[in-house]
Amino acid sequence: MVPLNLTELPQLSALPELSFPGERLLFDEGQACLGYPLLQAGTIKVSKLFPNGRELHLYHLGPGETCVVSAACLFEQMPYSARAVTQGPVQLRMIPPALFEALLGQPVFRRYVMGQFARRLSDLMLLLDAVCMHRLDQRLAARLLAHRAEQGDVVAVTHQQLADELGSVREVISRLIKNFAQQGWIRIERGSICILAPAALQQCAGAAG
Repeated sequence: MVPLNLTELPQLSALPELSFPGERLLFDEGQACLGYPLLQAGTIKVSKLFPNGRELHLYHLGPGETCVVSAACLFEQMPYSARAVTQGPVQLRMIPPALFEALLGQPVFRRYVMGQFARRLSDLMLLLDAVCMHRLDQRLAARLLAHRAEQGDVVAVTHQQLADELGSVREVISRLIKNFAQQGWIRIERGSICILAPAALQQCAGAAG
């Protein structure tokens, strides 16, 4: 990732800093593009919501990272193709469309945007591969292990959150979690999941077929 040094671009330093609370909808699919967000603090979840209520998590946007949905909207002058929701308090600067287009003429900004665009595209291709080629139980086992690596054996995560992260629905995830519990791999607790057999989850996550 090529970092963006605001001191090299005084136009960005002059933009006002915006603050948003947690669980705030920043933009929604079909809306006109507001600009290019430069996230300074906090996390934003970008996802695709389908008519049947299913939500497919695309990526999390952290400080210094680029929002490819916003960039694509600005490149093509089209509405947003996904939605973004803050995950806790957020601080950012919003680059207006006209300034974004002007800044693309400056190599430092163009390298930053295109470098991260390529990185995000690679991540989304991996997500597409996971959705199309791997069973959901494998992906759930891998996701639980990823949360365990961050939090330890007691993972504070809801069934709905896991469903959002895996692009599934809560009912399906709940059935799989219940199955994992019946096999003794995990213990379901209120608002959390206790990992009892990480080796079994690892074997499931790496299983063929």
